[in-house]
Amino acid sequence: LVNAYEELNDPREQRQRFALQAADREAGDMEVPPFDSEFCDALEFALPPTAGWGMGVDRVIALLAGVRHLRETIAFPIMRPDS
Repeated sequence: LVNAYEELNDPREQRQRFALQAADREAGDMEVPPFDSEFCDALEFALPPTAGWGMGVDRVIALLAGVRHLRETIAFPIMRPDS
């Protein structure tokens, strides 16, 4: 019904994950971002635990209207060609 998330805010865990990603980058995966030590330093100082959830308007409408499929709540459904 909703999308939930939780941010990784443990600096030690984040450094370990960055190190693993750095190994992937050295192996040739150029999509991996470079190690960000400043971000890890900032985590050590002040990022409180963060978590949340998001519920779309379409899901709220479906819940209130009692419909079985989200496509019944979409105002402008995707039109398919007749062919």
